[in-house]
Amino acid sequence: MTTTYSRITGLGFYVPDNVVTNDDLTQYMETSDAWIQERTGIKQRRFFTYGKDTNASMATAAARMALDRAGLEPKAVDLIVYATLSPDYYFPGSAFLMQRELGLEGCAVIDVRQQCSGFVYALSIADQFIKTGMYKTALVIGSEIQSTLMDKTTEGRNVAVIFGDGAGAAVVQATTDPEHRILSTHLHADGRYAEELYLKDPGSSREDHFINAGTADSADSSVVMNGNTVFKHAVVRFMEVINEGLSANGYQASDVDLLVPHQANIRISEYVRQQMGLPEEKVFNNIQYYGNTTAASIPIALTEAYEQGRVKSGDLICLAAFGSGFTWGSALIKW
Repeated sequence: MTTTYSRITGLGFYVPDNVVTNDDLTQYMETSDAWIQERTGIKQRRFFTYGKDTNASMATAAARMALDRAGLEPKAVDLIVYATLSPDYYFPGSAFLMQRELGLEGCAVIDVRQQCSGFVYALSIADQFIKTGMYKTALVIGSEIQSTLMDKTTEGRNVAVIFGDGAGAAVVQATTDPEHRILSTHLHADGRYAEELYLKDPGSSREDHFINAGTADSADSSVVMNGNTVFKHAVVRFMEVINEGLSANGYQASDVDLLVPHQANIRISEYVRQQMGLPEEKVFNNIQYYGNTTAASIPIALTEAYEQGRVKSGDLICLAAFGSGFTWGSALIKW
């Protein structure tokens, strides 16, 4: 009996034209280029252009690039798994809007709300559906517009300087080749820490109406992040879930050809690199140029790594993420 696996056959990304440097942010808040780089490693990020970019339009552009590189027309897709915390509408999700743009009416659509771990979760979902034989070709998306969620004042700078906008996509297809495939995915969450990184409003569990006169001016409509708690948990969970993937497949850290971590903070990535004993060239970071694009960060980084020749046939690639929820996950891939 032939075993079905899944394989990434195409990658793509889109980032808005609007480049926002650290110096640009000084127009809104008390900060500096040196302060931001020291704490995050970020030099610049992209913000969407109103009237041109939407969450779904960015995802569509990334998807078209990924499909083109896979040598496929959109009609080949029978499943969309779309990760975002910043959809264009409260409902329905942006996946439906992208589906419409691609002319894929009738195709199955799944929205994923796992924040910074969203792409890894979405990839795992696609992997499971393909391995069961239910679907043959999936589009896995991470797309975010976060610039409109941020409090761009001195009071909100600890969060606002970190995040950016963009989208990434992967085409995942069925394969019978055991040598080039997604080896395994590993997913975890711990809701005890939900309020350590969250956006409370708008929410449905409110008196009278989930949007009211006080919502816009309330502190609950700004992102709240306990940076120290997030950092302390992230460095532990990153290592745990990476080692879980390696152990499950009989590998060790030295076997990894490239680690593509969620682009949360350069200090987190550097700590993980050192703990794994990996040389700098085996960890891919582009947070310097795009900031933290949440669910989009891994597919954007993976696409750039591929374009730069750092992802090659036969390479052992590890994806890993940690984010709000708390949630974390990894994917081990034999390219």
